[in-house]
Parts: sequence; C-alpha cells; structure tokens
Amino acid sequence: MNEKVIMNKAADNIRIFSASMVERAKSGHPGGAMGGADFINVLFSEFLEYDPEDPTWASRDRFFLDPGHMSAMLYSVLCLSGKFSLDELKEFRQWGSPTPGHPEKDLSRGIENTSGPLGQGHAFAAGAAIAAKFLQARLGNDVMDHTIYSFISDGGIQEEISQGVGRIAGHLGLSNLIMFYDSNAIQLSTTTSEVTSEDVAKKYEAWKWKVITIDGNNVDEIRRALTEAKAEKEKPTLIIGNTIMGRGALAADCSSFECQVSTHGQPLSAAGADFDQTIKNLGGDPANPFVIFPEVKQLYEKRMLELKEMVSVKKAKEREWESVNPELAAKKMKWFSHELPEIDWSVIQQKPGIATRAASATVLGVLAQQVENMVVASADLSNSDKTDGFLKYTKAFARDDFSGAFLQTGVSEFTMSCLCIGMSLHGGVIPACGTFFAFSDYMKPSIRVAALMETPVIFIWTHDAFRVGEDGPTHQPVEQEAQIRLLEKLQNHHGQNSMLVLRPADANETTVAWKMAFENKNTPTGLILSRQNIKDLPARESRFKEALQASRGAYIVQDEEDYDVILLASGSEVATLVEGADLLKAEGVKIRIVSVPSEGLFRSQTADYQEYVLPKGKRKFGMTAGLPVTLEGLVGADGEVWGMNSFGFSAPYNVLDEKLGYTGRNVYEQVKRIL
Repeated sequence: MNEKVIMNKAADNIRIFSASMVERAKSGHPGGAMGGADFINVLFSEFLEYDPEDPTWASRDRFFLDPGHMSAMLYSVLCLSGKFSLDELKEFRQWGSPTPGHPEKDLSRGIENTSGPLGQGHAFAAGAAIAAKFLQARLGNDVMDHTIYSFISDGGIQEEISQGVGRIAGHLGLSNLIMFYDSNAIQLSTTTSEVTSEDVAKKYEAWKWKVITIDGNNVDEIRRALTEAKAEKEKPTLIIGNTIMGRGALAADCSSFECQVSTHGQPLSAAGADFDQTIKNLGGDPANPFVIFPEVKQLYEKRMLELKEMVSVKKAKEREWESVNPELAAKKMKWFSHELPEIDWSVIQQKPGIATRAASATVLGVLAQQVENMVVASADLSNSDKTDGFLKYTKAFARDDFSGAFLQTGVSEFTMSCLCIGMSLHGGVIPACGTFFAFSDYMKPSIRVAALMETPVIFIWTHDAFRVGEDGPTHQPVEQEAQIRLLEKLQNHHGQNSMLVLRPADANETTVAWKMAFENKNTPTGLILSRQNIKDLPARESRFKEALQASRGAYIVQDEEDYDVILLASGSEVATLVEGADLLKAEGVKIRIVSVPSEGLFRSQTADYQEYVLPKGKRKFGMTAGLPVTLEGLVGADGEVWGMNSFGFSAPYNVLDEKLGYTGRNVYEQVKRIL
C-alpha cells in the first residue's frame, strides 16, 4: 500500500471515529470533523513536534483548536497518537468522560486550550506565538524555536475577534504562527454564501499575512502548504483549505450526502445520511467502528519513533545550551515552573491620598524592573489606565523586535485579553492587561474561559465607578462589578473560586492587591481601580502591614468596643465610610468599619473568621458604587446597602458624589435612620 493511500486511510479512520462518536452519543458535530480530518492527520503524523512522554516540554510545538465543536476530530487524532483510548472515544460527551463535547485544556492529553466560543482559540494561539517571540528574544532560538499551529473554521473567521487577531499578528510579523482555515462553506444553519461575500485571502494579505489556498482534502497540497509555511520567516501564514463538509457521507441509496448543512450539528442519522453506509464507504465496520486500521497504527507508531529521535536531538542541544548558558537556563527553568522572584512589597513607597490606578502604576514600575518575564498590555489606554507605569521601564513590541515587554494592542479589549491568556497558556510569561472597567464587558467571554482553564492572567480595570464623571454613563461602571464577582461564586475543578476579584480601598491596599494577584497561580485575577484620588485609610501603625489583612478577603479597618453598627464597603467607598463614621462617633455611635476587597476570598475563610469580622445579628450598613446586590450577601437581613439603581450621569465626580449620596454626611444620615 503506497504512502498516499495510507495517509488517506488514516484520515478516513479519523472520519469514522468522529462520526461514530457523535452517533453513539446522539449529540455532536460530525460534518466539520470529517472535512478537517485530512489536515489534522498530516499535521499530527508529519509536522507537529512534541515529546509524547513529556507533554509540558517548553520547546514543543503547540496546536490550538478554535472550533471546539470539532472536538471529535481532535480526540480521534489524539487517540491515534496514544493520548486517548478507544473506550474513551466511546464515552464522548458522557458524565465523567475525558472527551467532553468541547475540548477542555489538558496538557497530559495533548489539549492546549479549552475551546468552544468561536474565535478565542486562534487568539490564544496568537498570544502563544507572541510569548514564544518574547522568550526567543531573552533565551535565544536554540531553546525557543517552535511553531504555534491553529485550526479555525468559517464561524471563527466571521467572529469579530478575528479582525483584532489578524491585524495584530500581521503587524507584529508572527512568523511562528501557522493557521489552517477549514473553509467548507457550511455553517450550523446556513451556507456561508448566505451570510458573507468577503475575500478572506485578500483580507489577510492586507493584514500582511502569507496566504496559501489549497484543496484541504488533498494530502500533497496540505503537506506542501505546511512546508512552505514553516519556511516563512517574516509573516504569519494562513492556509485556506477548501474542504468538504461531511466528507465521505452517504445517503441510504449510497448517493453522496456531502456538503449538507444538516451534518454540521447533529448525528449523521439525524441529519438524513445513512450512518452504516457512510462507515462502510470509509472502510469501517458499522457494527464495530472503533478500530484502528493496522496500517494507520503503523503510521502513528512510526511517527512516535520519529518524535522520540527528534526530541532526543533537541533535548541534547538544550542540555548543551544549558551548560554554556547556566544563568539563562536557570531563568528558563524558573519562568516555566511559575517560580516568582522575591519582591519586598513592604518597601514600595506610595504617595498619600492617590488614586488606586496611580498606586497600581507605582507597583507596575517596580515589577517592570524586577520581573523579567512579565508582559503588560493595554488597549490604547496606557496613559489612562496607568499601565504606562510599566512601560516607562521597557518598550512596546514591534515587528522583528520583542526585546521590550509591552503590547500595544490598539482598541481591541477582547483580542487583548485573549492574547494575554494565550501567553499564559504558552508558559514562561506572566501577562497582565489594562483597560477601563466599563470595557470589561467586551472581555467577558475570554475572562470566563480563562476561569475555566484556571489561567493566571491579571486584568487591570481602572475608572471603576460613576466617578469617571464627565464621561457620562457610557464610561461609568454600575453593573460590571456585580457581573464580574459572579465568577468569585463559581468553583473550578479544584474546588477553588474560579476568579480572584480585588477592589482595593487605598494606595497601600492596592500594593497588597497586586501582591495577591502576582502570587495567584491558579485563577485569573481582576484588579478594580479608581480614577479619582482616595484618602488613605487611618492606621494605628503601618498602613501596609494592616492592609496585608486584605489577603483574607475582608478585614477590620477600624473598631470600637461594644460597637453599634458595622460599616462595610470595598474600594473608594471605604474612605467615605470613614468620613461618615467620624460624624457618627461625634454623637456617641460606636462603629466597626470593614474593608471587603474580595467577597469570594472572604467566603473561603473559616466560619469563625467570617463570624468574627461580620457577626450575625449586628446591624450593618454597606455602601457600593455598583449595584446593591454587590454587598447584599454580606449585609444580609441585618441592615441595608446604599448602591446604584440607575446608570450614571455626566458631571464632575464630586458633584455626582453629592447628588448620588456618596458622602460622609449621607452615611451618617442613613446609619442614624437604620439605628
């Protein structure tokens, strides 16, 4: 049997598995998987370089799947590669199975990213390519010369995020990024011609990509395109593969059932095809389709031997590099093992009474000088979200120059967040990105997937409330904090809060919040920071030492014996409570003030600590510049929350404070009323 016949048979094996998995589960997407099988087979059997025995090897090639609905295709080729068993394929989409409906990050299985919401997967790939370039600039090509592959579908190309990825990847010349576009002209409910008439090739060429158009079901053309893409040293490459949806599918009368919309999102039998005839057509046994053909088994066994030899040579070169470059080798080991440099947070000097975004800039300036593998990005707001505190000590990435550590993404919050997530997925890099808090709405889909993947990206959100002032309600967050804090209430696979959300109350608490974010290796972190200046909270000794208590999510800022009421808030409203407390104390009312930078973290403390800080039965008054629900769970039935029940208004922030009741005088009046 000649080589081309074997390659086609291997692709048919993937098609059989994909169709059978969906048929058995009575749920899934067989058509795209059957069309993309040829490319994925060539990539995994000939091009993708990785260590089958060391899935986290830093120098491996990485494959990012964008259309998660084509999971059956990925599981199938990974089964041929020894990462999944046939029995596990049979459990597709079932409870407790390692083969869920959309792939979830699992490096031990060869899955680099969680995918599903279209567009994000290829953005993660671009971020990984940026990380690789960044690390190449610091460690050299000897250990960081690898390729990032991605697979995208018609839907991913149409998602708006593809504009940001295409623009930025082309602008930066990410020559280590190769993306296959599975162009089968079929979508879930329509053909692509019903929704678009754009010239995708010309679009990517305009973004300065290399574009190669091929028959995506032809082994020779796929191989040629990948070889050409690997040789490209100046541009990212888009391979447009014109493929056949449901390739090999037959109707009951054995006529072709290819290129049908119906096969996109349902089993072949439900779509109108004949499952048995299709499996026979592809060379399988409908009664027992989960069989690896002998020649396909040999093909992938041969590839495993090739990879073993290839990796052996590469790792020998790495060891030689390590012996010649011991300092760089030590850095590389630390960066990829998530080992953090020792930072003395206590010596960071904050100016009194500054905005928490300015306090964040101070911390970023320290990190820029002490953390060599940190990358910060901003969506065209660096001088306003104050990420320029980091930029002052480095420079922005440019084509052919990744010696800096700052990514100017332009106005593209969603793309920016996905790129930073991709950097983190690649490994070796600590990414953070900044924008206005109101614009976190653009980022929500990626934040959610970052939480699912337990990816430690740091999101810096400034202009945290209506005190954006004259910019008006379009820029004034109201409901955003309540939305983002919902992720504090969800648990990830390890039983942890799926996100750490921190809204510090003053400059020193901001330093502590950054310390917490920096040391959080298990989830994304969101820092919610003020535009306006905030008075420092009173302290008995060192304000920084007292602010360290923020690491428990909530702590007592001020306290009196036999207090009458607990005042609680996060962010700038804590200082407002202090003002109100001074007025109340003048009339003999005894006060406890609690700062709650993170309810989720506070709820993870012991029941005794929670009861100590916020005892049940004690009157409570909460103040939030967001929706009242942000604090209602903490206040409970023992009091009230003063919050926003409308969008903001355009006016100077101090006028808004007065008009909306965010003053010490109103705190005084409301507490007197509830007492």
